[in-house]
Amino acid sequence: MRVSTANLYSSTIAQLQRRQQELQQTQVQLTSGKRVADASDDPTGAARIERALAAIGRVDANQRALEASRNSMTLAESAMADATEILQQIRETLVATGNASYGDSERRSLADKIAGLRKQLLSIANRPDGSGGYVFSGQGSSQPPFLDEATGVRFNGVPGTVLTGNLDNFAMTVDGRLAWEQARSGNGTFATGPLPNANTGQPPTLWIDSGRETTPQALTGHEYAIQIDGTTGLSQATITDVTTGSVVATVLPFEPGKASVCDGMTITLNGTVTDGDRFEIKPSVADSNIFDVLDRVVGELRTPNRSAIQIQQSNIIALRDIDQSFANFQEVRSLVGERLNLLDGTESRLSGLKLYNQTERSAAEDLDMTEAISRFQIQQTGYDAALRSYAAVQRLTLFQYLNF
Repeated sequence: MRVSTANLYSSTIAQLQRRQQELQQTQVQLTSGKRVADASDDPTGAARIERALAAIGRVDANQRALEASRNSMTLAESAMADATEILQQIRETLVATGNASYGDSERRSLADKIAGLRKQLLSIANRPDGSGGYVFSGQGSSQPPFLDEATGVRFNGVPGTVLTGNLDNFAMTVDGRLAWEQARSGNGTFATGPLPNANTGQPPTLWIDSGRETTPQALTGHEYAIQIDGTTGLSQATITDVTTGSVVATVLPFEPGKASVCDGMTITLNGTVTDGDRFEIKPSVADSNIFDVLDRVVGELRTPNRSAIQIQQSNIIALRDIDQSFANFQEVRSLVGERLNLLDGTESRLSGLKLYNQTERSAAEDLDMTEAISRFQIQQTGYDAALRSYAAVQRLTLFQYLNF
């Protein structure tokens, strides 16, 4: 096989250009710090990079949704804390109304104070979230979710919770109806209260306490009626299951201040016996609206010439209902706190996932600087040697040899 001079020169030039190209590529990698700049550099590595970038994008979107949810839930938790503080002030004021030395004018003043605190509660219920919505708007509303009308405060939102719509579905709002209108009535298990006197139509001279459950497994969930017949020393109390129409207990003789037990419930009647006094016991339901409770309290406090028994009975029912609203506020606040804890845990998980994908991207894309610098130096030395070799070979021609 004969190798011509032209072929030798062409082969040598091709080798020099290849070395120069490799040297240039390594130099570009050193400048950018990236091993893979184009998919052609490493198709497998480029695919790994794309997968990592897509995962990082999803994590970033979830983190933005998480922060939006955290801001909303922080506002909700703060609102519930403020509402609880105001409700505590209302309770303290209501306790003061039971002072036996107070007259109608003092109670009217306390009623005005409670009415002012009610307005503050309504303002909290309509607290904006800073982004055009409202913290307690439920499924969302561009208008305040609670309207103060002549018949009372009405929830104008949509029950439920707005979710972010991502994989984790973070909450953006709190169900206003759940927070403000769905406290348990009565003591949480059953609700007691007076009925009109069966014989005289006069206000009762007895008052009934909130009662308590003593044997949970004996509770029936039925409605009951209590009627007092006779006078002091000769009276009896008849407890009737209204749901079934049967008499479940008869207390004879009936003594005010002595507890009565019936179907897992314990109740106490206090005061002076009057023939025909009646009371009711109903199962508790989640329909107690705090604004309705306060409106009723304010109306009763502004009513003049009430008897001591009426004042006592009204205060017992009001304190009972406010305590249930307290409990409901605490449950909603706990729910919001659980959501915040969930967000904290999710944030840690997302941070770990993002770090993993960043590491995966770096492993596929970033350049090993030590190895690249060493390779660049070797390529530079090889390219320099090739140039010198080419220059030496180029001088070895017949014409140059004859000139010597």
